[in-house]
Amino acid sequence: MLSVLGLNLVLILSLLTLLWLLSLALHDASIVDPFWGTGFVVVALATWLSKESHHGRDHLLVAMVALWGVRLSLYLLWRNIGKGEDRRYQAMRARIGKSFWWVSLMSVFMLQGVLLWIISMPTQIGQLAKPLWESWTVLDWAGITLYGIGLFFEAVGDAQLARFKSNPANKGLVMNTGLWRYTRHPNYFGDFCVWWGIYLVSIAGGAWWTFFGPAVISFFLIRVSGVTLLERDMADRRPDYRTYQRSTSSFFPWFPRS
Repeated sequence: MLSVLGLNLVLILSLLTLLWLLSLALHDASIVDPFWGTGFVVVALATWLSKESHHGRDHLLVAMVALWGVRLSLYLLWRNIGKGEDRRYQAMRARIGKSFWWVSLMSVFMLQGVLLWIISMPTQIGQLAKPLWESWTVLDWAGITLYGIGLFFEAVGDAQLARFKSNPANKGLVMNTGLWRYTRHPNYFGDFCVWWGIYLVSIAGGAWWTFFGPAVISFFLIRVSGVTLLERDMADRRPDYRTYQRSTSSFFPWFPRS
């Protein structure tokens, strides 16, 4: 098991190193974003291929990760293509200066690789460990249900926001309809549910102790690179955002406050 985990880490860091070299040529560090979902698919498939025999739960875990990861990568690729480097990386590049080229390797690409490897532990261990139960359990069905809710919130939320932004009349305005009426970040809430759903399925596969995987992504979504980072200057760029903040739940969906 440890050898497979180690090889997975080497594989993902190697791919991200190649992607970093490409980012230097393109002068665009944000190409790392569309790889996020794909990286999880690579790790899940690499783990699956390392085994000679498989349980139905192995196939389920790979399918769950693949559906989520491919959709996310394609959406981010479509959203970012032709728009140049994301403003987050532009600001980082301006702050760090000439040393950005190598700082980005560790603080963007390698960091993302290590986080990806840690967060995907339920997927890896859920396939490699001895199953607690061979037959399907209530945990499997609960995980599939929670995963489905998360995928719905993420995919529909992204589609609603993309449609909203495609209308020139909405430039500078705040999206507050559809799922965005009940949470300011339906896509992040969807990610949260997806990974806790995958973890529930992995428990029956013997990975009950990998709860730190979904816990890490939950922390980043809520406190670091998700809600907190995105909203840091949102009110300055969109005047109506403070009103939206007062009326709408920041993360978990709830009815709007008057």
